[in-house]
Order: sequence, then structure tokens, then C-alpha cells
Amino acid sequence: MKKVIIIGKLLINIPKVSELTVKNVEVFAATNLEQVKNVFDNNSNQIDIAITGAGIDLELRLEIVKYIFTTSNTTSVHMKDRASGPEGYLSFINNVLEGILGKDYLKMV
Repeated sequence: MKKVIIIGKLLINIPKVSELTVKNVEVFAATNLEQVKNVFDNNSNQIDIAITGAGIDLELRLEIVKYIFTTSNTTSVHMKDRASGPEGYLSFINNVLEGILGKDYLKMV
């Protein structure tokens, strides 16, 4: 099972697992660097995919990305654009997960 951390400005903006179009993933949520560190610590730094929203201040997002890249050699990081706004976050997350994980992880509809 792949481990995914979704990082957003507010926890209410982070989608529920049921809203994702993939299955067989364990999802963690974080809103800041300290929470990201806790997720990595609690999972022996074994997080497969990190997705950050655009609502977080750029400097903080860069600190988070730097932490992830210095902590793990295997985590891929994906940063959402600002132009599509908060309403585009769920589709961005789903597109990233579908693209990386492929059809074997898609939910059966």
C-alpha cells in the first residue's frame, strides 16, 4: 500500500480518502512543516508521494519540500499551481495519484 501525504493550508481543504479516485493508498494530512515531520517520523520516513497545495506561503512550501528531499530519497513531491485555486486541488491530487500509480490503483466504479 502506497503512503501519501497531502499538505494544505487548512485541514478542511484536504479531501477525504473517499473523494480520491484511487484505492489502496494510506493518506496522511498536514498543514505545516511540524506536522509533515511527524508524519515522516511516525512512518520511518517511508512516504511515497507528497502533494502540496498552493495556499501555503511559498517560503513554507519550499521549507517543506526541502525537508522531504533531505529526509527521503524515494518520496516524489508535487506542488499545485495557484491559478486553478482551491477548487482545483482535488482534481490535481487525483491526477497526480492516477498518473503515478496507474490503472491498478483506480477505484472500480
